[in-house]
Amino acid sequence: MGLGCNFHVAAACLSVAMNAAAAQPEAAVPGADGVGILAAADVLPEVVVQGHYDNAVGTTDAASQGTVDGALLGDMPLLRPGDVLETVPGLVVTQHSGDGKANQYFLRGYNLDHGTDFATSIDGVPVNMPTNAHGQGYTDLNFLIPELVDRIDYLKGPYFADTGDFSAAGAARIRYRNRLDANIADATAGSFGYRRALLAGSAALVPGDGAAPTAAPAGPTVLAAIELEDANGPWAVPEDLHKANGLLRLGDGDAARGWSVDGAAYGARWNSTDQVPLSLIASGQLGRFSALDPTDGGNTGREILAGEWHRQADAGYTRLSAYGERYRLQLFSDFSFFELRPATGDQFEQRENRDVFGADAVQGWNHDIRGLDSVTEAGLSLRHDNIHVGLLDTRARLAFATVSDDVVSQTEAGAYLQNTTRWTPWLRSLAGVREQALAMNLTALALPANSGTAMASKTLPKLSFVLGPWDRTEFFVNWGRGFHSNDARGVIERIDPTTHQPAAPVPALVGAMGKEIGVRSERVAGLQSSLALWTLDSDSELVYNADSDLGSTTPNGASKRTGVEWNNHLEVGGRFLFDADLAWTRARYAVNNDNGQTGDFIPNAVSKVARVRATMQHLGPWSADVETRFIGAYPLSQDGTLTTPSATLVNARLQRDFTPDLGLALDVLNVFNRPYFDIAYAQDYRASLASATVPNGVTVHPGEPRQLRVTLKIRF
Repeated sequence: MGLGCNFHVAAACLSVAMNAAAAQPEAAVPGADGVGILAAADVLPEVVVQGHYDNAVGTTDAASQGTVDGALLGDMPLLRPGDVLETVPGLVVTQHSGDGKANQYFLRGYNLDHGTDFATSIDGVPVNMPTNAHGQGYTDLNFLIPELVDRIDYLKGPYFADTGDFSAAGAARIRYRNRLDANIADATAGSFGYRRALLAGSAALVPGDGAAPTAAPAGPTVLAAIELEDANGPWAVPEDLHKANGLLRLGDGDAARGWSVDGAAYGARWNSTDQVPLSLIASGQLGRFSALDPTDGGNTGREILAGEWHRQADAGYTRLSAYGERYRLQLFSDFSFFELRPATGDQFEQRENRDVFGADAVQGWNHDIRGLDSVTEAGLSLRHDNIHVGLLDTRARLAFATVSDDVVSQTEAGAYLQNTTRWTPWLRSLAGVREQALAMNLTALALPANSGTAMASKTLPKLSFVLGPWDRTEFFVNWGRGFHSNDARGVIERIDPTTHQPAAPVPALVGAMGKEIGVRSERVAGLQSSLALWTLDSDSELVYNADSDLGSTTPNGASKRTGVEWNNHLEVGGRFLFDADLAWTRARYAVNNDNGQTGDFIPNAVSKVARVRATMQHLGPWSADVETRFIGAYPLSQDGTLTTPSATLVNARLQRDFTPDLGLALDVLNVFNRPYFDIAYAQDYRASLASATVPNGVTVHPGEPRQLRVTLKIRF
């Protein structure tokens, strides 16, 4: 990208800015009685510490529900854009391929693969892709711009009628800002050829009088952002990631009444180092960051046009939104090397082109039931995907055989009704029902016998009770049914396109049932603490099938999960924030020795997750953030004999503000340079023509080593 930044330039900027800061004149700061007094520049102005989370008593309907303030993302170091979801307590984000590909996600004992059972949206536009070329629910967040995030509203479990497909384990609704407090010009340089530039700003189309610069403008506001990024990573085959990203938003109004229209465009291309045999790394035959197939990689892109309108009054509220998206993906992967096709190698291409159209409408009424305060909400959502998806055998990215070539038309509709009533000062209920319907049509161009249609529907009741508060403490009881959809190819196809043997069809919609009891308390000043005990049963388990020619997910038997989550967010002394989120899960197949295998362990089900973060804000011109993430050991095989070790990772950020408009940030990722695995799989493979097939071997994608990134931050 040629940003022209390096550590020597950063040091020079630091020196110049420190000299400028030392020459600041006297400034007026508020005195103890609220009257402005003159003080020397070394007297610190009053600052307001912004907490990371807004999970106060009385703000949610479950102990595991909450809101992350977007300001947190300005404090924490991020390896990838998808890491923003690690602010959701208990959720882990990793990668098993190149950084242009969707991340791996883990939550509540689920290996969510690339997004199944966790629904993610940005400003109302769903990110999950059903019937995706690579995996069901594929969630690529690489087009997200963290600096624009205003908040993340998250929830876990199927207790809420307004959440639809892929939300059985949870959901995150990411909201961008409508306007920026200051325009942004950031330039970042770092290890392994990392370069990033971000230019973002907002302006009122109707100039104000300047009397209140921080107040919302009286007329339409335009917000624009451009992001460019290059990176090679630590890999022996340079990743050669090139990303271009842009957003343009026009909006007006406030929370009571307003609208916005967004246009976004994103494109990326990269080389990837996929998972490789652990035994070759351990023996020294393969470098830790080496690839067996140096031609793996991909490219992707999307263009989005979306709009929303909302109104809120004493009698109720209305929200309307619509979106259209054009999406494309091309992935070249090789997970089994020479096992399936010794003469050519096992690389395959997964490609798709997709057009998505959708709309959502919500109407709420404020009313009373026999004099009791009550809110009833009705909603309707509609999504239609036109998909051209294919699988091809390739060698060095050159296709020589078509395995499948399908045109899929898929329409999903959901309608819900939900009521919240406060029965007494200490009892509130949330009751709802969602009706979900799905229609699929598949035209198999390469294997016409696989053409067909499918339809399915589910009725999903929900019920929650909130008791309290007593002494700034409230209690929750939640129950509900949820679901995820399955890939249309798995639902409709009767012949396996890779083996040409009969295929066992799977249901279009797979049900889940969740229960939870929890407590949230603010009894200790400055501390928001919550504890949740939950269970989640799924009718079918989607497991990533790493040694499949499809490189995708395979449905297995029903599963049962039980877990505990304990989240704590503390503000100390007006300048220090401390977050500690702990989660434990027991995940098992419902039937022992199911799926034709011994045991009941669910492969890649992470049982222990912990995240501890300490943040220091505005200590003079300095701020700092240190976070530690722990992922416990997890099974790789159903009998539990193969496991992967636990991993502990420490990241840190140190920031120095030289003036209100100029600052420098240093990120140290993997501070102690600890070797760890982002992901590990048990699978069959053949590493070379000279070696035999290894049954039940272990392949891994190493986590990245220590790296530094320096960001020059300019606000204007």
